[in-house]
Amino acid sequence: MGRTKEKQHRRKVRLTTADHVFNIIVDVFMVFILIAILIPLWSTVTLSFRPIDFIGSNLRGMFLPPWEWSTKAYEGLFANDGFLSAFANSFKILVGGVACALVLTIPMAYVLSVQSLPGRRIINMIVIIPYVFNVGMIPAYLLVKDIGLINSLPAVFLPGAISTYNCIIMRQFFVGIPMELKESARIDGCTELQVMFRIILPLSKAIVMTIGLFYAVSFWNDFFHAMLYLNDSYLNPLPIFLRNILIGSGMNENLEVTAFAESPINAIKAASVFMSAIPMVIAYPFIQKYFTKGTLLGSVKG
Repeated sequence: MGRTKEKQHRRKVRLTTADHVFNIIVDVFMVFILIAILIPLWSTVTLSFRPIDFIGSNLRGMFLPPWEWSTKAYEGLFANDGFLSAFANSFKILVGGVACALVLTIPMAYVLSVQSLPGRRIINMIVIIPYVFNVGMIPAYLLVKDIGLINSLPAVFLPGAISTYNCIIMRQFFVGIPMELKESARIDGCTELQVMFRIILPLSKAIVMTIGLFYAVSFWNDFFHAMLYLNDSYLNPLPIFLRNILIGSGMNENLEVTAFAESPINAIKAASVFMSAIPMVIAYPFIQKYFTKGTLLGSVKG
Protein backbone atom coordinates (compact mmCIF):
# COMPACT_ATOMS: atom_id res chain seq x y z
CA MET A 1 0.00 0.00 0.00
CA GLY A 2 2.81 2.38 0.87
CA ARG A 3 4.57 1.83 -2.47
CA THR A 4 1.32 2.26 -4.37
CA LYS A 5 0.63 5.59 -2.72
CA GLU A 6 4.19 6.68 -3.41
CA LYS A 7 3.85 5.80 -7.10
CA GLN A 8 0.56 7.65 -7.30
CA HIS A 9 2.15 10.65 -5.61
CA ARG A 10 4.99 10.68 -8.15
CA ARG A 11 2.66 10.66 -11.13
CA LYS A 12 2.55 13.96 -12.92
CA VAL A 13 -0.75 15.76 -13.10
CA ARG A 14 -1.93 15.87 -16.69
CA LEU A 15 -2.67 19.36 -17.89
CA THR A 16 -5.76 20.03 -19.92
CA THR A 17 -5.85 22.16 -23.06
CA ALA A 18 -7.20 25.06 -21.02
CA ASP A 19 -4.25 24.76 -18.65
CA HIS A 20 -1.77 24.90 -21.53
CA VAL A 21 -3.50 27.93 -23.03
CA PHE A 22 -3.50 29.67 -19.67
CA ASN A 23 0.22 28.97 -19.16
CA ILE A 24 1.04 30.34 -22.62
CA ILE A 25 -0.96 33.51 -21.95
CA VAL A 26 0.81 34.00 -18.62
CA ASP A 27 4.23 33.43 -20.23
CA VAL A 28 3.51 35.93 -23.00
CA PHE A 29 2.24 38.46 -20.48
CA MET A 30 5.35 38.07 -18.33
CA VAL A 31 7.57 38.51 -21.40
CA PHE A 32 5.80 41.80 -22.18
CA ILE A 33 6.27 42.91 -18.57
CA LEU A 34 9.97 42.02 -18.76
CA ILE A 35 10.37 43.98 -21.99
CA ALA A 36 8.55 46.97 -20.49
CA ILE A 37 11.03 46.94 -17.59
CA LEU A 38 14.21 46.27 -19.57
CA ILE A 39 13.72 48.93 -22.28
CA PRO A 40 13.67 51.94 -19.90
CA LEU A 41 16.49 50.40 -17.83
CA TRP A 42 18.68 49.80 -20.87
CA SER A 43 17.85 53.26 -22.20
CA THR A 44 18.98 54.82 -18.91
CA VAL A 45 22.22 52.80 -18.85
CA THR A 46 23.17 53.63 -22.45
CA LEU A 47 22.23 57.28 -21.95
CA SER A 48 24.56 57.51 -18.96
CA PHE A 49 27.47 56.25 -21.10
CA ARG A 50 26.66 58.44 -24.11
CA PRO A 51 29.62 60.58 -25.23
CA ILE A 52 29.35 64.35 -25.47
CA ASP A 53 29.89 64.34 -29.24
CA PHE A 54 27.14 61.78 -29.91
CA ILE A 55 24.79 62.73 -32.75
CA GLY A 56 21.72 60.66 -33.43
CA SER A 57 18.35 59.58 -32.11
CA ASN A 58 17.66 57.97 -28.76
CA LEU A 59 16.96 54.68 -30.54
CA ARG A 60 20.41 54.73 -32.11
CA GLY A 61 21.92 55.65 -28.75
CA MET A 62 20.37 52.56 -27.17
CA PHE A 63 22.32 50.35 -29.55
CA LEU A 64 25.57 52.28 -29.33
CA PRO A 65 28.44 49.72 -29.14
CA PRO A 66 30.24 49.54 -25.78
CA TRP A 67 33.60 50.59 -27.27
CA GLU A 68 32.04 53.98 -28.09
CA TRP A 69 30.72 54.54 -24.56
CA SER A 70 32.09 57.33 -22.40
CA THR A 71 32.47 57.32 -18.61
CA LYS A 72 32.65 61.12 -18.34
CA ALA A 73 29.24 61.28 -16.65
CA TYR A 74 30.31 58.93 -13.85
CA GLU A 75 33.67 60.66 -13.55
CA GLY A 76 31.83 63.95 -13.16
CA LEU A 77 29.51 62.50 -10.54
CA PHE A 78 32.27 61.02 -8.41
CA ALA A 79 34.29 64.21 -8.74
CA ASN A 80 31.33 66.22 -7.45
CA ASP A 81 31.39 66.67 -3.67
CA GLY A 82 27.64 67.21 -3.64
CA PHE A 83 26.95 63.75 -5.07
CA LEU A 84 29.31 62.00 -2.66
CA SER A 85 27.83 63.90 0.29
CA ALA A 86 24.27 63.11 -0.82
CA PHE A 87 25.12 59.44 -1.28
CA ALA A 88 26.67 59.31 2.20
CA ASN A 89 23.62 61.03 3.72
CA SER A 90 21.27 58.57 2.04
CA PHE A 91 23.35 55.66 3.33
CA LYS A 92 23.23 57.07 6.88
CA ILE A 93 19.46 57.48 6.62
CA LEU A 94 19.15 53.94 5.25
CA VAL A 95 21.20 52.28 8.01
CA GLY A 96 19.81 54.39 10.84
CA GLY A 97 16.25 54.16 9.57
CA VAL A 98 16.20 50.37 9.08
CA ALA A 99 17.88 49.74 12.44
CA CYS A 100 15.52 52.08 14.29
CA ALA A 101 12.45 50.77 12.47
CA LEU A 102 13.20 47.11 13.18
CA VAL A 103 14.07 47.80 16.83
CA LEU A 104 10.67 49.46 17.27
CA THR A 105 8.52 47.31 14.96
CA ILE A 106 9.60 43.85 16.18
CA PRO A 107 8.69 44.35 19.88
CA MET A 108 5.47 46.12 18.96
CA ALA A 109 4.40 43.36 16.57
CA TYR A 110 5.26 40.69 19.14
CA VAL A 111 3.27 42.39 21.89
CA LEU A 112 0.25 42.67 19.59
CA SER A 113 0.55 38.97 18.72
CA VAL A 114 0.25 37.82 22.35
CA GLN A 115 -3.26 36.40 22.67
CA SER A 116 -3.39 36.86 26.44
CA LEU A 117 -2.51 40.57 26.33
CA PRO A 118 -5.11 42.56 28.31
CA GLY A 119 -6.93 45.03 26.09
CA ARG A 120 -5.41 43.51 22.95
CA ARG A 121 -8.30 44.49 20.69
CA ILE A 122 -8.30 48.08 21.91
CA ILE A 123 -4.54 48.38 21.40
CA ASN A 124 -4.84 46.94 17.90
CA MET A 125 -7.55 49.48 17.16
CA ILE A 126 -5.33 52.32 18.39
CA VAL A 127 -2.54 51.09 16.13
CA ILE A 128 -4.82 50.88 13.07
CA ILE A 129 -6.44 54.32 13.50
CA PRO A 130 -3.35 56.33 12.38
CA TYR A 131 -3.10 54.03 9.35
CA VAL A 132 -6.61 54.97 8.26
CA PHE A 133 -6.62 58.63 9.35
CA ASN A 134 -3.46 60.61 8.65
CA VAL A 135 -2.66 63.39 11.13
CA GLY A 136 -1.54 65.72 8.35
CA MET A 137 1.64 67.53 7.43
CA ILE A 138 1.39 70.56 9.73
CA PRO A 139 0.93 68.65 13.05
CA ALA A 140 3.75 66.29 12.04
CA TYR A 141 6.06 69.21 11.25
CA LEU A 142 5.25 70.97 14.53
CA LEU A 143 5.92 67.76 16.46
CA VAL A 144 9.30 67.25 14.78
CA LYS A 145 10.13 70.91 15.40
CA ASP A 146 9.20 70.74 19.10
CA ILE A 147 11.34 67.63 19.54
CA GLY A 148 14.29 69.52 18.06
CA LEU A 149 14.93 67.31 15.04
CA ILE A 150 14.62 69.98 12.36
CA ASN A 151 17.68 70.11 10.08
CA SER A 152 19.04 66.75 11.23
CA LEU A 153 19.11 63.37 9.48
CA PRO A 154 17.03 61.56 12.16
CA ALA A 155 14.14 63.85 11.18
CA VAL A 156 13.95 61.95 7.88
CA PHE A 157 13.49 58.44 9.33
CA LEU A 158 12.16 58.84 12.89
CA PRO A 159 8.64 60.08 11.90
CA GLY A 160 8.17 56.94 9.80
CA ALA A 161 10.11 54.56 12.03
CA ILE A 162 7.03 52.38 12.60
CA SER A 163 4.82 51.54 9.65
CA THR A 164 1.39 50.25 10.64
CA TYR A 165 1.23 48.09 7.52
CA ASN A 166 4.61 46.47 8.22
CA CYS A 167 3.72 46.01 11.88
CA ILE A 168 0.48 44.20 11.00
CA ILE A 169 2.26 41.86 8.57
CA MET A 170 4.89 41.00 11.17
CA ARG A 171 2.24 40.53 13.85
CA GLN A 172 0.37 38.02 11.68
CA PHE A 173 3.61 36.11 11.13
CA PHE A 174 4.21 35.93 14.88
CA VAL A 175 0.63 34.74 15.42
CA GLY A 176 1.29 31.87 13.00
CA ILE A 177 4.16 30.50 15.11
CA PRO A 178 2.87 27.50 17.14
CA MET A 179 1.65 28.51 20.58
CA GLU A 180 3.21 25.37 22.10
CA LEU A 181 6.71 26.72 21.49
CA LYS A 182 5.94 29.91 23.37
CA GLU A 183 4.17 28.12 26.22
CA SER A 184 7.00 25.63 26.69
CA ALA A 185 9.49 28.49 26.92
CA ARG A 186 7.32 30.25 29.51
CA ILE A 187 7.02 27.03 31.52
CA ASP A 188 10.82 26.78 31.51
CA GLY A 189 10.94 30.19 33.15
CA CYS A 190 11.58 32.47 30.16
CA THR A 191 10.30 36.02 30.34
CA GLU A 192 8.43 37.53 27.40
CA LEU A 193 11.60 39.29 26.29
CA GLN A 194 13.49 35.99 26.31
CA VAL A 195 10.66 34.29 24.42
CA MET A 196 10.89 36.96 21.75
CA PHE A 197 14.68 36.76 21.37
CA ARG A 198 15.21 33.02 21.87
CA ILE A 199 12.07 31.54 20.29
CA ILE A 200 10.36 34.04 18.00
CA LEU A 201 13.22 35.86 16.25
CA PRO A 202 15.22 32.72 15.28
CA LEU A 203 12.06 31.45 13.53
CA SER A 204 11.26 34.79 11.94
CA LYS A 205 14.26 35.51 9.75
CA ALA A 206 12.06 35.57 6.62
CA ILE A 207 9.66 38.23 7.88
CA VAL A 208 12.42 40.32 9.48
CA MET A 209 14.36 40.41 6.20
CA THR A 210 11.20 41.18 4.24
CA ILE A 211 10.11 44.05 6.48
CA GLY A 212 13.70 45.29 6.56
CA LEU A 213 13.64 45.42 2.76
CA PHE A 214 10.36 47.35 2.83
CA TYR A 215 11.85 49.89 5.21
CA ALA A 216 15.12 50.09 3.26
CA VAL A 217 13.38 50.93 -0.02
CA SER A 218 11.18 53.48 1.74
CA PHE A 219 14.04 55.30 3.46
CA TRP A 220 16.37 55.16 0.45
CA ASN A 221 13.76 56.75 -1.84
CA ASP A 222 12.37 59.17 0.75
CA PHE A 223 12.12 62.59 -0.82
CA PHE A 224 9.32 64.41 0.94
CA HIS A 225 10.58 64.25 4.52
CA ALA A 226 14.07 65.36 3.50
CA MET A 227 12.66 68.33 1.63
CA LEU A 228 10.39 69.20 4.55
CA TYR A 229 12.78 68.91 7.50
CA LEU A 230 16.28 69.58 6.11
CA ASN A 231 17.40 73.14 5.47
CA ASP A 232 21.16 72.91 4.86
CA SER A 233 22.28 71.66 1.45
CA TYR A 234 25.10 69.53 2.90
CA LEU A 235 22.45 67.34 4.61
CA ASN A 236 20.50 66.64 1.42
CA PRO A 237 20.16 62.93 0.57
CA LEU A 238 20.41 61.49 -2.93
CA PRO A 239 16.75 62.04 -3.97
CA ILE A 240 17.09 65.78 -3.28
CA PHE A 241 20.37 65.87 -5.22
CA LEU A 242 18.66 64.19 -8.19
CA ARG A 243 15.82 66.68 -7.96
CA ASN A 244 18.27 69.56 -8.06
CA ILE A 245 19.89 68.13 -11.16
CA LEU A 246 16.56 67.61 -12.94
CA ILE A 247 15.20 71.05 -12.04
CA GLY A 248 18.38 73.09 -12.24
CA SER A 249 19.94 71.51 -15.32
CA GLY A 250 18.38 74.00 -17.70
CA MET A 251 19.48 76.99 -15.63
CA ASN A 252 22.82 75.64 -14.33
CA GLU A 253 21.48 75.94 -10.81
CA ASN A 254 22.41 73.64 -7.94
CA LEU A 255 25.14 72.13 -10.15
CA GLU A 256 28.92 72.17 -10.13
CA VAL A 257 29.32 73.24 -13.76
CA THR A 258 33.07 72.64 -13.83
CA ALA A 259 32.60 69.02 -12.73
CA PHE A 260 29.90 68.29 -15.32
CA ALA A 261 31.28 70.30 -18.22
CA GLU A 262 32.80 67.30 -20.05
CA SER A 263 29.55 65.34 -20.26
CA PRO A 264 26.03 66.15 -21.53
CA ILE A 265 23.53 66.95 -18.81
CA ASN A 266 21.21 64.12 -19.94
CA ALA A 267 24.03 61.63 -19.34
CA ILE A 268 24.52 63.13 -15.87
CA LYS A 269 20.82 62.67 -15.13
CA ALA A 270 20.85 59.06 -16.31
CA ALA A 271 24.05 58.27 -14.40
CA SER A 272 22.58 59.76 -11.23
CA VAL A 273 19.41 57.71 -11.55
CA PHE A 274 21.37 54.54 -12.26
CA MET A 275 23.75 55.07 -9.34
CA SER A 276 20.86 55.72 -6.97
CA ALA A 277 19.28 52.39 -7.91
CA ILE A 278 22.43 50.27 -7.51
CA PRO A 279 22.23 49.70 -3.70
CA MET A 280 18.69 48.31 -3.87
CA VAL A 281 19.53 46.25 -6.97
CA ILE A 282 22.49 44.71 -5.13
CA ALA A 283 20.54 44.05 -1.93
CA TYR A 284 17.40 42.57 -3.49
CA PRO A 285 18.89 39.26 -4.81
CA PHE A 286 20.17 38.39 -1.34
CA ILE A 287 16.78 39.07 0.26
CA GLN A 288 14.57 37.71 -2.52
CA LYS A 289 14.45 34.18 -1.08
CA TYR A 290 13.06 35.61 2.17
CA PHE A 291 10.79 38.12 0.45
CA THR A 292 8.17 35.76 -0.99
CA LYS A 293 8.21 33.44 2.02
CA GLY A 294 7.88 36.31 4.47
CA THR A 295 4.97 38.02 2.75
CA LEU A 296 3.05 34.78 2.18
CA LEU A 297 3.46 33.42 5.68
CA GLY A 298 2.65 36.82 7.13
CA SER A 299 -0.71 36.84 5.40
CA VAL A 300 -1.89 33.26 6.05
CA LYS A 301 -3.81 34.01 9.21
CA GLY A 302 -5.90 37.07 9.88
